[in-house]
Amino acid sequence: MTDEIEHFTVGKDREMDLYLAKYDVLGSMAHITMLESIGLLTKDELQVLLAVLRTIYQEAESGRFVIEEGVEDVHSQVELMLTRQLGDIGKKIHSGRSRNDQVLVDLKLFIRDQLREIAELTEALFHELIDKSNTYKDVLMPGYTHLQVAMPSSFGLWFGAYAESLADDMQYLLAAWRITNRNPLGSAAGYGSSFPLKRQMTTDLLGFDSMDYNVVYAQMGRGKTERNVAFSMASIAGTLSKLAFDACMFNSQNFGFVKLPDECTTGSSIMPHKKNPDVFELTRAKCNKIQALPQTVMLIMNNLPSGYFRDLQIIKEVFLPSFDELKDCLRMAAYIINRMKVNEHILDNPIYDNMFSVEEVNRLASEGMPFRDAYKKVGLDIESGNFTPQKQIHHTHEGSIGNLCNDKIEALMQKTIDEFGFFKVEEAIKALVSD
Repeated sequence: MTDEIEHFTVGKDREMDLYLAKYDVLGSMAHITMLESIGLLTKDELQVLLAVLRTIYQEAESGRFVIEEGVEDVHSQVELMLTRQLGDIGKKIHSGRSRNDQVLVDLKLFIRDQLREIAELTEALFHELIDKSNTYKDVLMPGYTHLQVAMPSSFGLWFGAYAESLADDMQYLLAAWRITNRNPLGSAAGYGSSFPLKRQMTTDLLGFDSMDYNVVYAQMGRGKTERNVAFSMASIAGTLSKLAFDACMFNSQNFGFVKLPDECTTGSSIMPHKKNPDVFELTRAKCNKIQALPQTVMLIMNNLPSGYFRDLQIIKEVFLPSFDELKDCLRMAAYIINRMKVNEHILDNPIYDNMFSVEEVNRLASEGMPFRDAYKKVGLDIESGNFTPQKQIHHTHEGSIGNLCNDKIEALMQKTIDEFGFFKVEEAIKALVSD
């Protein structure tokens, strides 16, 4: 039964800790640099410790880092590797911290890197959508309400709408970045330390914007950070899921508005004519799963008071792998949008003629006929089969078919991206791991 209890309590923690290995090393490098400044390590001890930690960091970056059988977690594995090479010096690195603030800083460093990658992939998809919007800005397509043909739209509007949605999603990502990019190191087990720690020093060394100042709040941030980050990921996933649904529908024979790249579709085992949009269907499902992530995290931490509890371990199992899933979806979406082919002759089909009814009502109203009378006249013409659509569209207001405002949308996205300040983090980490 003892083995079963150990298996139950450890769960997937060792597997999840591999996500955090290189970040645990970074946190230790900053921490021991600070320890030397307050006299808990000598300069010589610091240098030999940093040299070995840099080697371990390279192992973790290359995927060669392993947590050995019988070793509890990534923190213990790093300390074991140091002690094997350096003896008692390796045992000194834990002064002034707890595994609680150690895993907190590991998670924040990991999340920060993941958010940067997601931001870059989101930006890449954004530009694919803007490019397609500009390319097909004059190609009309039906717009729908209630899945009924409603009014004229355009591929410029359709692609551009998803681009602007991503620009808004990036605001959520920026908020998640700002909450993440605060240093919890030095909060120890949640109540600080009697050592005269220099928390601003580790904050600067790790490239954080600021620290989580209150040590109790730093521990309360465990779970809260993951929940807020999950909401930002869910926002992007919601945009991708809707885009995937539209594309699957528009790719079907009943619509025939777009053609997805052949390599992103599969055939049927018995129907040779089928081209199933598998990649976007899987994207839709994966993104819907990601949209459930905030609620999963919230329910795990929902009734926990302040302080650390083992419940928080379970968050890692659902949270850490979700980044790779979202990144894969963003890559697939960008690939498909880049290669998607648009049907430029949709409106040759007379079933879409009636979507120009509003244009005719507006034309009559512009000539002086009361709007309600114009509405009634066009409705009667449609019922009697006498409606002849005028397919020349002249929309000029901001955000309409004839004035997409894509330049404004690009400016919104760029402004948000500039606020992340990725360069500051890159410079700090580069300085920390350099000899």
